[in-house]
Amino acid sequence: MDSRRMCPHCRAFITTKDRVCPYCNETVGARAVDLRNAGDLLGGFIPHARFNTMLILLINFGMYLVTVLYSLKAGNNNAFWRLDGRTLVVFGASFGPGMAAGQWWRLVTAGFLHGGLFHILMNSWVLFDLGAQVEEVYGAARMWVIYFLSTVGGFYLSVHWHPMSPSVGASAALYGMIGAMIALGVGHRSSAGQAIGGLYIRWAIYGLIISFIPGIDLAAHLGGLAVGFGAAYLAGQPRLQGSPTETLWTVASWLCVLLTASSFLLMYLWFRQYAQ
Repeated sequence: MDSRRMCPHCRAFITTKDRVCPYCNETVGARAVDLRNAGDLLGGFIPHARFNTMLILLINFGMYLVTVLYSLKAGNNNAFWRLDGRTLVVFGASFGPGMAAGQWWRLVTAGFLHGGLFHILMNSWVLFDLGAQVEEVYGAARMWVIYFLSTVGGFYLSVHWHPMSPSVGASAALYGMIGAMIALGVGHRSSAGQAIGGLYIRWAIYGLIISFIPGIDLAAHLGGLAVGFGAAYLAGQPRLQGSPTETLWTVASWLCVLLTASSFLLMYLWFRQYAQ
């Protein structure tokens, strides 16, 4: 694999191991993916999972275990395979009446809940591959912002589309990351960019066709796809480490982390009040 890349400051050729350009002495960040090496992205059977991806997977499975135990205790003997709607609403599903009561945090917590074993396994399978690719391309900070905004945007559209139907799942964010990869292809006018864009456009089309199956939230998928594309297109890829732009994205990512943690805290406080 070619280890050369171009310094984003002076445009001289350096290596992927360089963190300071030997020609202009500017600090350069680790560029996630060079489209000249797009074969690594398209041809890798299992990409290297990154920190954010694994953290999200752990949260998802942790929440699934908690909701299953709660549902079993409530009398749902089939909880491991399929959770009941009441449990999902109690733990923060997207739900119109809750949103009308000011429970905005449901737009976040819904993205970390799943309705059954098949649901979480399928979403985790896609997340393990796709999340690692998006994190590799856009960097950890942008990936977290894209994931957060896609979740919120997807469930915002969902709760307005069918307010009385509880909705959960990571798929709003997954479609957002598909949108981010489409944006990568659109932003690079090259054969590699066209290949990447074409691949993920097909992913989006196949997924949206499947979304017409009853019980699947088409609105959340459409909302996540649109928000993910827009956020990634505006974000672009990381360039100079320590630059004002990169600092801004780091701050934005920590803000998203704070809002996510706050959403779970508000859900827990509401849950305690509800359970009494």
